[in-house]
Amino acid sequence: MADERMERRLAAVLAADVAGYSLLMGRDEEGTLTQLKAFRTRLVDPTIAAHRGRIVKTTGDGMLVEFASAVDAARCAVEVQRGVALENVDVPEHARIEFRIGIHVGDIIVDDDDIFGDGVNIAARLEGIAQPGGICISDDAQRQIRGKLDSPFEDMGPQNLKNIAEPMRAWRLSVNAMSAEYLSAERPALAQALTLPDKPSIAVLPFQNMSSDPEQDYFADGIVEDIITALSRYHGLFVIARNSSFAYKGQAVDIKRVGRELGVRYVLEGSVRKIPGRVRVTGQLIDASTGAHLWADRFDGAMEDIFDLQDDITLKVVGAIAPKLENAEINRSMRKPTESLIGYDYHLRAMARFHKASREDIKEAIRLFHKASEFDEGYSSAYGMAAWCYARRKLNGWTEDQSAETLDAERLVKRAIECGSKDAVALASSGIAVGYMFGDFERAMSLLDRAQELNPNLAMAFHLSGWIRCFVGSPDLAIIHLERAVRLSPLDPQRPGMLAAIAAAHFAAGRLELAASLASKATLEQSDNFIASLVAAASNALAGNLDAAKRATELVRASDPGFRIQNVKYRLPHRQPDVLARWEDALRRAGMPE
Repeated sequence: MADERMERRLAAVLAADVAGYSLLMGRDEEGTLTQLKAFRTRLVDPTIAAHRGRIVKTTGDGMLVEFASAVDAARCAVEVQRGVALENVDVPEHARIEFRIGIHVGDIIVDDDDIFGDGVNIAARLEGIAQPGGICISDDAQRQIRGKLDSPFEDMGPQNLKNIAEPMRAWRLSVNAMSAEYLSAERPALAQALTLPDKPSIAVLPFQNMSSDPEQDYFADGIVEDIITALSRYHGLFVIARNSSFAYKGQAVDIKRVGRELGVRYVLEGSVRKIPGRVRVTGQLIDASTGAHLWADRFDGAMEDIFDLQDDITLKVVGAIAPKLENAEINRSMRKPTESLIGYDYHLRAMARFHKASREDIKEAIRLFHKASEFDEGYSSAYGMAAWCYARRKLNGWTEDQSAETLDAERLVKRAIECGSKDAVALASSGIAVGYMFGDFERAMSLLDRAQELNPNLAMAFHLSGWIRCFVGSPDLAIIHLERAVRLSPLDPQRPGMLAAIAAAHFAAGRLELAASLASKATLEQSDNFIASLVAAASNALAGNLDAAKRATELVRASDPGFRIQNVKYRLPHRQPDVLARWEDALRRAGMPE
């Protein structure tokens, strides 16, 4: 029987050691150990943490590191080698510590905290053929990295690696740390500059304690740590770890310099001020490349509920800045010429069309999500979001070829789940397609529950879960999830859809006046929202407000001239016959054609 502690997974593995370590130790044992320890403390370990690596084990002169992304592994390796080269500029050649690094992407076996398998062995063998100060990567790793780094590759051809049966093609990843640019008079600033990740990147700086009470430091630090933790759950964000952010504690910082040193596009900073019986927290989100302020707000609360206040502020800050980050990235992408786009930018453009939500916008969003996955075959969020687009087409009556769209949605869901087992966006968007399009509500709920576990702050996971819970006959739980979605992201472009879903859940529960009121509110925010108009027509009709029902019916017919009462079972697949009967009766009273 297999050991239950063991797990197989695909990972990027980085192996590193010190070139000529034995010779260095023979010349100066204490000096070498001191210098190596300083390199690790000051440069290597923080860089690994900043690129989301996990140090699996260390030896006297080397280490084994696991990354979820080959791009993160390569960027980490380049930054380490550049940093080491700069440290060595004034060191005599015979005393220099230089690392050799190998990177491979492959299958590994995880046993407790250790890793084994070909993925590890090949990375170690590649490290053995790397030059001092160099990086050697496998062909599998190069395929995932190319086009995403500013460092060029050199083809080393097939390599015979020790204890590896077949020759393997390898590549040398150029570091360019000794170029004139890095050794110029600007070296101190350039040495700190990190390449921006290919996703929104943010650092949350320690909030300044503006109170006379130094004990409020713990409260300010707690808020920042909670915000970092909450943001880290977003698979689509690159979030600098707490230890790196807190290196700036107590300093007057230049935001642009922070952006360069931490390799982030956005910085969140703030302050905490204690006032009689209350605490006031302010926060502002800044584009580090331009210094432009994207968002600012303040939050007040009573001192007696200080820990509840800490949680509440975290929730509000994350809920406010997550959409701001996405909007800022979308606007940035729109300024790029089309010929320079890569997968991530196609994804951003697709999200812009998705939020606009018209028939043509959703159709174009599907095309753009497909383009994103063409550039990155592992783009789980793009697969999932395209599947959600098909679900929206069904909901709005826009399906052109039901069989073809269902087949493509099935393919997209399969790929989203295969590539994104830890991607909450991919799982949530797949969940609505699985439930709404394929009728597998149990699996849909499982996917949505998993998405919520992975990221309890992801509004869309609760939004889509609300729909599925409504269809399976749990309207009250649906409302709880939907209201949480609105609370998590009060400025979300999907807010009208969330309100319409809450209205639909109240209608399913028989609360007609409340359903009508919420549906009306949703149509005020988005006049062509099909579901909001449908709920307004049905709930007003059963409540006896026939004039309002007829006005809403006209909006439904304008959005979807082909909609008929007989379509309700297909468009709103409730499991409860009595809820479906209520819909049909209500729409008949509202004047909807059979």
